[in-house]
Amino acid sequence: MTAKSSMPSRPREVLYEIRQSGAYMRVAAIDAETGIEAVMVGPASASLTTLQHNAARKLAFILSRNETPGR
Repeated sequence: MTAKSSMPSRPREVLYEIRQSGAYMRVAAIDAETGIEAVMVGPASASLTTLQHNAARKLAFILSRNETPGR
């Protein structure tokens, strides 16, 4: 069994790539350190902040899944 550190990990730098295609926005959140990318597609009517936040949350999930021991 492994114990998680109570110290929060240092913040990661996230780069965003945003493209609009008609009624949709494609937002890619890219971890600057590893190059791992998470892509979200949403309506162009949604706020850019919301789309970026959702892409960043998906990226955080992917990064945490990759850090899990035994995978």
